[in-house]
Amino acid sequence: MIRIAAVGDIHMGPDSQGLLRPAFETLPECADLLLLAGDLTRHGTPEEARVVAREVRDLGVPVVAVLGNHDHHDDRPDEVTAILRDAGAHVLEGQGTVVASGGARIGVAGTKGFGGGFVGRCAGEFGEPVMKEFVRYSRRCADSLRTSLEQLGEEGCDARIALTHFSPVPDTLAGEPLEIYPFLGSYLLAEAIDTAGADLAVHGHAHAGTEHGMTSGGVRVRNVAQPVIGRAFHVYHLPVREHATTGAAAQAAH
Repeated sequence: MIRIAAVGDIHMGPDSQGLLRPAFETLPECADLLLLAGDLTRHGTPEEARVVAREVRDLGVPVVAVLGNHDHHDDRPDEVTAILRDAGAHVLEGQGTVVASGGARIGVAGTKGFGGGFVGRCAGEFGEPVMKEFVRYSRRCADSLRTSLEQLGEEGCDARIALTHFSPVPDTLAGEPLEIYPFLGSYLLAEAIDTAGADLAVHGHAHAGTEHGMTSGGVRVRNVAQPVIGRAFHVYHLPVREHATTGAAAQAAH
């Protein structure tokens, strides 16, 4: 059994140094890797990134992360990424990585993602250039996620996970105002996940949302924003299987 620890939206700053470290130090006892689903900082400053880096350094399990919108606020995402990578975290944007743990090869494809909304109530590539670029950016994020998942499938991973900040489905946004759904996720991410195949999708961003959801293709989706899960991290379980290609067959633990 593969044990996936995950959390997002920890929004760390100088006054929160050491807050999560005691819980994170228990990870080798209960998880095979830690996923961080974006919004790791409050404003995306290097100072805040260094706080996160000290929390996740030398945990004894691989750490895989994506950035969130807060991590971009100071317009220094490359610096934030470099600081986290120096601490040993795999920070993904349109890429995949394979980590080995407990004899299993776990593939994680990651992108921040973006908004745009969901089928029937979504933005389109029409009108002003800035509107078209909004949708095209969402599409580029989704396309990179699909490509990364496909590449991981070709590598024969025992399990594949899609890691995003923005949500791929409206299910896990339940509890948020309907008016802001287009700014919380995009159906394009779900299309990418279903097209390429995955065993689990993990995201954050929706603080007032719901933990459990599913894509139309049957991939289980989990909103791990810390205000939603109410703890330092939550652990999900996936069966070890060779060459996992579809999410419908995988049974992620509740």
